[in-house]
Amino acid sequence: MDRRLILALTLGVGVIFLSNWLFPPTTPTKAPSASAVADTSAAPASGTTTSAGQPATTLPSVVPAVGAAPTAAPATAPVAAETLSLATPRATYRFSTLGATMIGVTLREFRSLRVTGDSAPVELARRNEPMFRYSLVVPGDTISLTGVAFTPSRSTTAAADVVSFTTSVPTGTGPATVTFTYTLPTDTAMAYRATVQASVAGIAGNPYLLIGMPEGLEQTEADSADAASNLAFAWLKKGGDASILKFSDLDPGDVELEPGPHTWVVSKNKYFVVGALSTSEQSTPFAEVSFAAGARTQKFATAASATIVTELRAGNAAWELYTGPQEWKRLLAVGRDFENSNPYGGFLQGVVQPFATIVMRVLLWMKAATQLNYGWVLIIFGVAIRLAMWPLNQSAMRTSIRMQRISPELQAVQAKFKSDPQKLQAEMMKVYAAHGLSPFSTFSGCLPMLLPMPILFALFFVFQNTIEFRGVSFWWLPDISMKDPLYIVPLAMGLTMYLLSWIGMRNAPPNPQAKMMAYIFPVMMTFLFLNFASGLNLYYTVQNLAALPQQWLLANERGKEARRT
Repeated sequence: MDRRLILALTLGVGVIFLSNWLFPPTTPTKAPSASAVADTSAAPASGTTTSAGQPATTLPSVVPAVGAAPTAAPATAPVAAETLSLATPRATYRFSTLGATMIGVTLREFRSLRVTGDSAPVELARRNEPMFRYSLVVPGDTISLTGVAFTPSRSTTAAADVVSFTTSVPTGTGPATVTFTYTLPTDTAMAYRATVQASVAGIAGNPYLLIGMPEGLEQTEADSADAASNLAFAWLKKGGDASILKFSDLDPGDVELEPGPHTWVVSKNKYFVVGALSTSEQSTPFAEVSFAAGARTQKFATAASATIVTELRAGNAAWELYTGPQEWKRLLAVGRDFENSNPYGGFLQGVVQPFATIVMRVLLWMKAATQLNYGWVLIIFGVAIRLAMWPLNQSAMRTSIRMQRISPELQAVQAKFKSDPQKLQAEMMKVYAAHGLSPFSTFSGCLPMLLPMPILFALFFVFQNTIEFRGVSFWWLPDISMKDPLYIVPLAMGLTMYLLSWIGMRNAPPNPQAKMMAYIFPVMMTFLFLNFASGLNLYYTVQNLAALPQQWLLANERGKEARRT
């Protein structure tokens, strides 16, 4: 089979299936239903394992069954909620005295793209929805703190703004004093970060705290369907790899459990993330996290819940919050592998994630070094990759020419010794050796053409969630992270791909299969890439254009070789 056909089929399968499936993530372990585990005293004992063979999270009987709703605190007279606002250099945080929770984060440096010309800053919280929900787990009861009134206090230092909320709640063993303290650093290097300290006094033993993560973030993008498809939870199990669960992967009624310990858990959309991270001082990270599907009111899943279980050791627990953009350098500075809070590649994460990291590092460095628009950075990057591959491509294509030269000899040997397989193999090896080739030369010639594929796949994912590209215009493109509204770039990508194939067939032996693929493959790729990010199409188009001179030179070299023979 012609090597061009082998290459075309390989690329087609890789791009169509891997990209089109978007690499679905691994499904978390299914948790038992609430009725199946109603007796919480039957929790796994220390040292037991789950059905998957992993150590089970050892939680005392005070932790409720997965999916069980906490009971509300005893009813009291209605209390008006008070809102406190704290402004840091890059964001404004709002807190409510009901539930001692954060109810809003405004990112002043980012603009909403939901409406053309909208100049409103990005707001993370959905209207009338608290960002976090707290419940206290005590022996024999689970007390929801969502509607409980807290008394606030506030203090300010040169290094941070601090707001505390305190209340008293009745429990089966008497009243308990509950305090939540939020510390927001004023240092710009710590932007979008805060620490939370929870303290419970008056309860014997080690109670547990349930932390309900945001059930979705506000829609601030121009493409609402794309924004909804990127709503997800992600988490990092201590000693493991980051995992992701999209809202759309949870069916109504589903409750799924991920036993810990976990280093962090996040709720995210396409470009922004709200994460809870165990502090470096906390010896025991989050014990477990459970996920439940929300009600579907439209085609896309826009709501889901994640509940973190953390132990209140000696009545205390602390964790860190990150509520901001998915800026790679900023996430990297947070530590604890938080830059992987947007895992790439699904089941191929181990391959795609490293390439995505390398690509991000290179693009950010080029942007900082050149101070050019990201459109120009992608053009330079595409040309640089092609130039770096030039020697390898040159060697591979010349190997192809040499294989073309010995093709008549191989055909003669095959015809002469077709009835004697052993003699045929020996004679063919002699022909290969006489010309400094091997039977694997055909396949090694395809390798240089496959090497850019990991970068292409990495860029595909990088463009899905890289906020650095968000809203970046270039030439007629209003946003290189979105599709070309005029479809000029994907069409140019398809035309240049066809031109590259056409030049490659010049002076080559007639091959109907290769000729057919030269027409079909560019059309197929054009339709596949039609709605992909315009920046990705721009990169691929530049790659094709940069490869034309080398393809032309080698086609002429192939013609000279053919005339000599």
